[in-house]
Amino acid sequence: MPNNKNKLSVKLGGLSLNSPLVLLSGCVGFGDEYTRINEFKHEDVGAVCLKGTTLEARLGNEPHRIYETYEGMLNAIGLQNPGAKHVVEKILPSLNFNETRFIANISGSTLEEYKTVTEIFNDSPIDAIEINISCPNVDSGGMHFGNDPEMSGQVVATCRAVTEKPLITKLSPNQTDIKMNAQRCIDAGTDGLAVINTITGMAVDIENKTPIISNDQAGLSGPAIKPIALLKVHEVYQVAKKYEIPIIGQGGIINAEDAIEFLIAGASAVGIGTGLFYDPLICGEINKKILEYMHKHSINNIQEITGSLVLNKPKTEPGVI
Repeated sequence: MPNNKNKLSVKLGGLSLNSPLVLLSGCVGFGDEYTRINEFKHEDVGAVCLKGTTLEARLGNEPHRIYETYEGMLNAIGLQNPGAKHVVEKILPSLNFNETRFIANISGSTLEEYKTVTEIFNDSPIDAIEINISCPNVDSGGMHFGNDPEMSGQVVATCRAVTEKPLITKLSPNQTDIKMNAQRCIDAGTDGLAVINTITGMAVDIENKTPIISNDQAGLSGPAIKPIALLKVHEVYQVAKKYEIPIIGQGGIINAEDAIEFLIAGASAVGIGTGLFYDPLICGEINKKILEYMHKHSINNIQEITGSLVLNKPKTEPGVI
């Protein structure tokens, strides 16, 4: 089998990535946590999304903030971060931008905060900005923006007005019509879409009859949400493909088969998050297996896989039960 990793290169909102794999925000800190693993290879990763950042420093939610579930994980960290200026002035200079692409993940409770944080990162070497309009773990902002298509569009337009860096908008699954939301974000100027964020969930302590997570609710990630995420990627792709807007498909990917499913459903790249907790070196194996799949099916470029889903024909005529 040819070991040609150039076949794995993808375009993402104006960025060229050497791999379709993107390490998701919150799972690798501010780009330094994964480098502590000696066996990790930077070339296995196309981009790294830094931890969610707000204008001012946040301590996040009180413990418990993480809880393991069957086939997944609940988390309610609450956007703990040192603030945008600290990230730009103290953290970004320590990152090697020759190794991979780095994407800032920004959040806010008002349009003005989104604007200011975007301006701060605009004046930095960051490669792109991911707009988090769909975090279920904070008291203000978060899902308030992400579940309302008009508000989502306003956030994107606000950020678009103050930066020419690629913008990637992270969509919430906890809404009525994700396709409408995607359309509003595209109209407002997003360069890419991340589909999906975590799904709102809960865990209960049966002895105390209280929520285990101090925030009461949390975001569920991991293999448990993969079927939902796949469907959402497919739905958003129906809108995004008309404008050639790329999608980072994410939600429960822990092996190459999962990643290939998301590509077929319409993703141009795939996000690895909870899977890193299963195996911090998972990316190398996923890339290897994707190349094997491409060789088996005589696929020369990974972009040929994106959106190749062939839907089943209806078994009956419309209206016939």
